[in-house]
Amino acid sequence: MLRTLEISPQETIQHLKLSCQIPAVVEAIVSCKIILDKAAEMGLKVELEELQQAADSLRLANNLLQADATWTWLQKHCLSLDEFEEIAQTNALSSKLAQHLLGDRVEPFFVEHQLDYAKAILYEVVLDDEDLAMELFYALQQGEMQFHEVAYEYIQETELRRLAGYRGEVSRTDLRPEISAAVFAATPPQLLKPIVTPKGVHLIRVEEILQPRLNDALRVKILADLYSDWLKQQVEQVEVVTRLNAASSDASFQSQLPQPEASMVSSA
Repeated sequence: MLRTLEISPQETIQHLKLSCQIPAVVEAIVSCKIILDKAAEMGLKVELEELQQAADSLRLANNLLQADATWTWLQKHCLSLDEFEEIAQTNALSSKLAQHLLGDRVEPFFVEHQLDYAKAILYEVVLDDEDLAMELFYALQQGEMQFHEVAYEYIQETELRRLAGYRGEVSRTDLRPEISAAVFAATPPQLLKPIVTPKGVHLIRVEEILQPRLNDALRVKILADLYSDWLKQQVEQVEVVTRLNAASSDASFQSQLPQPEASMVSSA
């Protein structure tokens, strides 16, 4: 039989302190306050339909497809139903704020940084010996070998070997700077001269360069990045006084949070 062990609020706070998690928690609280204050300043409100959509997204993100699963999750995270709705409310308000503040900046940002969103389809074999890499490079250039033959012989990782070194779609940020520069300057299909990095000697075949399109997924990503940068700047401009008296801290913070308007779990 399992024994019962009670954990007090003071013990929880003490653990957060000793595990050096207080700064992250404080930053999250400050971010929430900034979102709520800015939304109030702009007169933004969450409609019931938007709140329901945010709750549905929250359940989907946490695989809460049944009511029982939702209640179990709430218990695990020490949340009440009202607090679940509060999370959905804040998420919805945050999304709305992001769109109002930065929605019109997405397209100009994409145009200005278009090259950063290009992707390359490539195959890669990483070797330890530069002389061997050059030998294989010339053999491939002269048609004495095929890239899949090199991959099968020299790649140690089983799954990657089966894929003949196929890396799939990669962006500039997925690659080391020296490799990225060569890959995105290539004229596909092109075999690159071996590139030496601390990881080894990279033998790369660039199959295709995919030019970016501003689709819905990329719009969401750019808006999220812009919003994250904006929020970080706002946090840096705040001088925070942290009080670790649980009762007074909770009271001052909770009083600024919006009250839920409807049950978001009942539809699960």
